[in-house]
Amino acid sequence: MNPTQLIACKRDGGELTAVEIAWIIDGYVSGRIPEYQMAAMLLAIYVRGLTSAETAALTESMLRSGVTLAWPETSLPRLDKHSTGGIGDKVSLSLAPLLACCDVCVPMLSGRGLGPTGGTLDKLESIAGFRTNLSLAEIQRTTAEIGCVITGTTPELVPADRQLYALRDVTATVPSVPLIAASIMSKKLAEGLNALVLDVKFGSGAFMKSAEIARELATGMVEVGQRMGVATTALLTDMNQPLGRMAGNAVEVQESLDILRGHGPSDLRELIIALSAEVLVSAGKETSLDAARARLVRELDSGRALDRFEKMVTAQGGRLNAPRPIAPTQELCCDHSGFVTAIDTEALGWMIIELGGGRQKLTDAIDHSVGLEMLVRLGEPVETGQPWVRVFAALTKFEQVAARLSAVLTIGDDCPPLSPLILERIGA
Repeated sequence: MNPTQLIACKRDGGELTAVEIAWIIDGYVSGRIPEYQMAAMLLAIYVRGLTSAETAALTESMLRSGVTLAWPETSLPRLDKHSTGGIGDKVSLSLAPLLACCDVCVPMLSGRGLGPTGGTLDKLESIAGFRTNLSLAEIQRTTAEIGCVITGTTPELVPADRQLYALRDVTATVPSVPLIAASIMSKKLAEGLNALVLDVKFGSGAFMKSAEIARELATGMVEVGQRMGVATTALLTDMNQPLGRMAGNAVEVQESLDILRGHGPSDLRELIIALSAEVLVSAGKETSLDAARARLVRELDSGRALDRFEKMVTAQGGRLNAPRPIAPTQELCCDHSGFVTAIDTEALGWMIIELGGGRQKLTDAIDHSVGLEMLVRLGEPVETGQPWVRVFAALTKFEQVAARLSAVLTIGDDCPPLSPLILERIGA
C-alpha cells in the first residue's frame, strides 16, 4: 500500500477500507509511516470526516495496537461509564462502587483534567496515598476482589491513542467527532467490557457547546460500541451549570461521600442513578430502567456502596480517614436582585485552574485544596447581597480572580426557561 495514495483518497472524499485503516495505524505505531504523513491523514479526516464503518475500523485498529484486559469466562459482567467531561462532574467516584454492589464489576480506566474540566484521577489523588498508576495485574486483581477499580491507563493499553492524540494536539485536529469517538471508545473497549454507558455533555461548561454536536458524537460512539459487540447507550446531559454544588478536587471527593451516604445534591444523585440504570439494563442485570433504579436507590441508601468505595480506596493504597486539606473560604455576593439566567460554567473551570486546582501545562502540580461551591442554581431568585459562590482559596488567590468571577453570573428580571438535566437517550 502507498500512504500518499490513501491520504489523497481520504482528502478527495473517498472511503478507506478496514484493511487500509489497520495498515495506516500499524505503520504509524511501528514507525514505518512518518509523522508528517500521519499528520496529513489526520487533517484529511478532520476535513472530510469518517463513515460509521471507517470510525469503527479506526477504533478497532487503535484497540489492537496494544493489549486488552483479559477476564476469566466465569467473571461477573464488566460494565463502565464514560463522560465527555464537565465542571463538577464527579459521577465516576460514586457510580463505580454503586454498580459493584449489583453483581457486576467495573474496571474503570479514567483520565486527568482536559482543559477547564477536572479529571477523575486528580480528584481521587486528593485522598492520601491513593494510587492511580496500577499495573494490569493490579487492575485485574483489585477488580476481582473489590468489584471496582478506578485508575489510569497503562503503557500496554492502546498505545496508538497516545501517539495519535499527541499529534492531534499539535495539528489542531482535536475537535473532530470521529477522531474523538475512536479515541474514547478504543480506551473503553480495551477494558474488555460487556456494556457501556456514555454521558455526553453539552452547554457552556462542556467540550460540545450544542446539543446537536453532542448528539452526533453520542450517536457515533454508540454505533462503534454496538459494532464491536459491546452493548452501548448514551445520555445527552446539560452542562450549562456545574453538576452538583462542588467543583475542585478534595471538595468533590467530599460531595461524592455525601452521595454514597444517601444524601448530596439531587441533580448529581439523579444522574448517577440514571447512568447506572442504563448500563445495568444493557448488561441484562435488570429487565427495566425502573427496576434498575429501585435497586440502585436501595444500594445507595443502605450504605453498601459507601462500604465498597472505602474498600476500593484501601485496595489502591488510599487512606480515606486521613485529613484532606481544604483551603479557607471566601464568598462573592449578588450585586442586584432578580433571577439567575446564565452561568459561564467554562469560566468557572478556568478559574479553578488559575487557583491551582488544575494544570495549565502537563508538569504543573495540583493544589487539591482549592475549589468552589455554587450556592445558587439556574432559574433561582436571588437578592442583592446574597452569596452566590463560596471559593476555597487563600485570600490572595481569591482576590486575583474575584473581579472576573463576578462576571460569571448573569442575573435578569425574568425566570429563564430551564432545560432538563437529561435531554435525550441514544440507544442502538
